[in-house]
Amino acid sequence: MKAKPSYRADIEGLRALAVILVILYHFQVPGITGGFIGVDVFFVISGFVITQLLERAFQKDSFRFRDFYARRIRRLVPVFLLVSTVTFLMISPFYIGDAYYIFAKSWMASLIGLSNLYYFNELTQYFAPETLSLSLLHTWSLAVEEQFYLLWPASLYLAYRFGKGRNAHWPFRITLVATFALSVYMASTHPAAAYYLLPARLFEFMLGTGVALFSQQLPRLNRGRAETLALIGLTLIVATALLITKHDHFPGYNALWPTLGTAMVIYAGLHQPGTFTARLLSLPVMVFLGGISYSLYLWHWPPVALMHYQLIELTWLNRLLLMVGIVALSWLSFRFVENRYRHREWSFKKSFLIFILAPLIGIWAIQSTIRIADDISFRIPEERRELYKIIANNNPADLYKRCFKGDPVDFNKSDACLFGAEPQNGQPNSMLIGDSHAIAQIGFLEQLLKGTDYSVLMVTRASTPFLPPAIAEKAQAADPTKVARNQAISDTLSQRPMTVFIGAWWSAYLKHDAYQAYFVDTIGWLKDQGHTVIVLEDVPELPSSSYAECLLKNMDDCSISAADVEDSLRNFYQYKQAAQQRYPDVQWINPRKVLCDDKRCQTVLNGIPLYRDESHLNNVGGIEIGKEYLKRFGNPLPDALH
Repeated sequence: MKAKPSYRADIEGLRALAVILVILYHFQVPGITGGFIGVDVFFVISGFVITQLLERAFQKDSFRFRDFYARRIRRLVPVFLLVSTVTFLMISPFYIGDAYYIFAKSWMASLIGLSNLYYFNELTQYFAPETLSLSLLHTWSLAVEEQFYLLWPASLYLAYRFGKGRNAHWPFRITLVATFALSVYMASTHPAAAYYLLPARLFEFMLGTGVALFSQQLPRLNRGRAETLALIGLTLIVATALLITKHDHFPGYNALWPTLGTAMVIYAGLHQPGTFTARLLSLPVMVFLGGISYSLYLWHWPPVALMHYQLIELTWLNRLLLMVGIVALSWLSFRFVENRYRHREWSFKKSFLIFILAPLIGIWAIQSTIRIADDISFRIPEERRELYKIIANNNPADLYKRCFKGDPVDFNKSDACLFGAEPQNGQPNSMLIGDSHAIAQIGFLEQLLKGTDYSVLMVTRASTPFLPPAIAEKAQAADPTKVARNQAISDTLSQRPMTVFIGAWWSAYLKHDAYQAYFVDTIGWLKDQGHTVIVLEDVPELPSSSYAECLLKNMDDCSISAADVEDSLRNFYQYKQAAQQRYPDVQWINPRKVLCDDKRCQTVLNGIPLYRDESHLNNVGGIEIGKEYLKRFGNPLPDALH
């Protein structure tokens, strides 16, 4: 006999536990290293609750797709509109440039349930934004849930209408195992896609739907078994939150423990609602927090993202004030927004027009305004606008995109990519090769070239350090474009001896042990061709891209720890030592000499912001470092040229 769906206080408690874990994780509370699994607990609960509602409607023959989606809109969207609008107003005095525009784009994507796709695309690009400052990043999970709502009602409806309905357990079991295997595969091979996209999370929803569909076909639990099962389930949730970290594969098999634990607690409660675990989850404070959990989830992240952007430390006092504030806001929004609209008998058309279409037009207008007007950042006071322009409008990759973003193989060899002296006989005597970190130092290098006979052809491309063909075929085998580009550069370098400047994001590549040997052998290959080799060392990497804008944030101290910088360079120093032992005549030019002393490294020089993000210089900053280098140390470039 089918168990009648009814209110479950313990499920409200599970919601409370889920949102508490997420909040503690995002508030960086020590010990809660895996609190992000609270989202997965929510997915299982959603699968269970929605399936029960659908079953009840199917059996009464009262299900209508338009009514279902109208209720979903009224349940989810009004509070989202409130929170996102307040967030927009909250960040407007602070966010600048791309950060502000990215918010507007993510706002639109979140409203239509596509923010997971948006963030997956945005965060896997080379110049991806910093995740900690993305105010609506947490809406990716809402998008995953909404996409499940698009698939599951139709699937279950067809099963009831044309299939065996609840008795078709074998197809369900096969699908559950297949989706879990897919999650394991994606987490290992495509971790970003696994994290943000529905396919890798589908098995989590299905665990909840499985409990709703087939719990009566499983053994009925007596009190002792229910107590044991529920306690094990709760332990799995809490233990995973304490033991797993963001560096582990996820979702995949690591997501099985908290989601299976959630399903066990729900299943045990169907048969024995009075277990110790159920009573614990049904405590008044847990039921209260579970009731406002949706609002809590929406409110908790935007202020933390703003604090990250403004480089405000999450102290214990700040955490406490945030927790009190978001609970108060969540109760108010639950009381006056969620409950005000969720039970209204509005049609799908009315719900869609009021809560989706009209706001979508408004957000599109805001996004368009930002894209057009924020290039001069109308929100930034006049006295700081020049600083903004230095940071936002002087990206060397944009200023010299003809030398950076063109054809990867038939790269630009025209005068447009020549720097320094006029070439003799129309042929440059030098090349700058490397990736975005190489082009980011062109302002620095230009200062060193002044008054010399160096005529430098700049050949750079994002994420493409120079490696000779035999090495590129091993190191970059997965990307034939990079191999082909390095073959083309090698062909040019093989024509005659010259001076070769090499730049790269050394610390990123040298995390892989093989690159130590690759880069040393690259120097050897260049030497074998008769080239003079000059290595451009990198500038300090910042803890956050927000440090690039520290002057705009009115920070008193824009410096960073020199000890942390040195620690981040350990792999680079190993490479440098190995290269110097084999090729002692190679020259190394270190711009950090200008920026760092024994204790601190500067991100501002002579009142000029140097960076445009956490690891790339802006062009004005690079020029200023070059001027200061010449003033303090003289010109390091040798006189003799090929």
